Amino acid sequence: MPLPSKGTPWPPIHPAIRSDLEDWAAWLSANPDRLAYRYRNRGTRSYATGQPGQIQNRPSQYRGGLVGTIARWFWGEPTPYGEKRANLHMPLARDVARTSSDLLYSEPPALKVSDGNTTAQERLEQLMDLGLKRTLIAAGESGAALGGAYLRIVWDVEVSDRPWISLVHADGAAPEFAHGDVLKAVTFWTVIACEGQRVVRHLERHEPGFVLHGVYDGTEENLGKSRGLEEFEQTKAYAPVRQLPAGMERKLLVSYIPNTMFAPDWRDIPGAAGLGTSDYQGAETFLSSVDETYTSWMRDIRLAKSRIIVPAGYLMANGPGLGAVWEDREVYAPLNVPPNSEQAITPNQFLIRHEEHRATIEELVGKVVRNAGYSSGTFGDDTSGPATTATEIKARNARSMSTRARKAELAVPGIADITEAYLMLLASGMFPGYGDVEVERPDVVFQDSVQDDLKTLAETAALLQQAEAASTEVKVALLHPDWDEQEQAEEVRRIQKETGRLVEDPLTFGADRPQFGEQPPDDGEQPAEATAAAEAGAAE
Repeated sequence: MPLPSKGTPWPPIHPAIRSDLEDWAAWLSANPDRLAYRYRNRGTRSYATGQPGQIQNRPSQYRGGLVGTIARWFWGEPTPYGEKRANLHMPLARDVARTSSDLLYSEPPALKVSDGNTTAQERLEQLMDLGLKRTLIAAGESGAALGGAYLRIVWDVEVSDRPWISLVHADGAAPEFAHGDVLKAVTFWTVIACEGQRVVRHLERHEPGFVLHGVYDGTEENLGKSRGLEEFEQTKAYAPVRQLPAGMERKLLVSYIPNTMFAPDWRDIPGAAGLGTSDYQGAETFLSSVDETYTSWMRDIRLAKSRIIVPAGYLMANGPGLGAVWEDREVYAPLNVPPNSEQAITPNQFLIRHEEHRATIEELVGKVVRNAGYSSGTFGDDTSGPATTATEIKARNARSMSTRARKAELAVPGIADITEAYLMLLASGMFPGYGDVEVERPDVVFQDSVQDDLKTLAETAALLQQAEAASTEVKVALLHPDWDEQEQAEEVRRIQKETGRLVEDPLTFGADRPQFGEQPPDDGEQPAEATAAAEAGAAE
């Protein structure tokens, strides 16, 4: 399928999906200006390509009914004329996305192939060390916020002599799924120029066996006319059509990692069954309420400054028609006022409702965290005391661990697909020096994010030893789960040698020694003692 024709409406995404993605992107940014712009201009120009300028109040914000309710989210409320915007923002949404990524990718998954395929294993380890670890961490954060993330293979001979895997955010892609959740094609777009109403986009379409590139000059809502790739610095190195090497006719250089199995709010939208949903879905009102409560708390502090109320007779006149003011200075003469006079100065200070605000914020934050599928203890909000063992940590964070396991299962196929395509691209011979690799679909193994401390593991190993219920291999694997099989085997051999339990193979034991009654082999060399005795005899 070719690239879109000129004049195509863009982006080709259902309005409901596009609106949700823009909302979630605003929350992920943790930028108060972007949040205010998004909720005061919903349905109008986007923050990324529009010229936001000064945020303006709109008539819909003053209307009643559903339209007015939507427009009057906390970040969509109009600022009273003559006042400054004093809204505070707590970056809870970004914290949720970052925590999700940390749970999943802080210990990067291991990519393993068969034992004999050493070259492929080496190439995969190099891929992880050269950037895939960082890419997965970023993909985990972006996917938690936007419902999913794309991994794409790219190469540039001016940057590197081998390809690498990069991240594409979900709000910059138009996917096509087969049978509901199988990615069959996707079109990425990037804005490379924006001047007023004019928007220039670079489109990159991935199909089985092909990668297509094109540039379009249009508006924010329309793709416009096609332009040449060579006309722009950012795209002049691309070919309009790139056919993948032989053997990759049915492969994509892209994979998709969904954040959830499906999006409940989009399941009735055609083509949206394969998309995941954000950790924020359904919690946007609570996120807005958290910011509103924090702003109210700070307003209490601002209004609770100590003030005094003085009679009008104490004010100093500024002249006819200019009113009167209280002169604020450090030195005053005493006022001759009776103690019980109504003309006394009255101090005034409002209360700061800190306990009420704190309790409200904790309740709202808890609802956001639970909606995302995590335990409060994962965010450091557990009040049941410090956990001392990994078992206690897992018990308190059981909800977070189950969410992590579910997301890991969803990430395994996407990571395996893209790394297999990476090995196929290397084996094609496109990159000299890296073609000697046997293609194999790797196994993706996620590490345990919570491990017992060394003391607990040592006590467990001692109990197993006392009960004679585990071999040395099992105990070494228990104490050193991060070692590979070869390192564990070497450690077992060292332990057995130090404890005198290392027994030679009976079939090979003493094979290099002379048997009883046999003469040692004559290798042409004499022992040092015999050589010295012969030399002494010759000297006499």
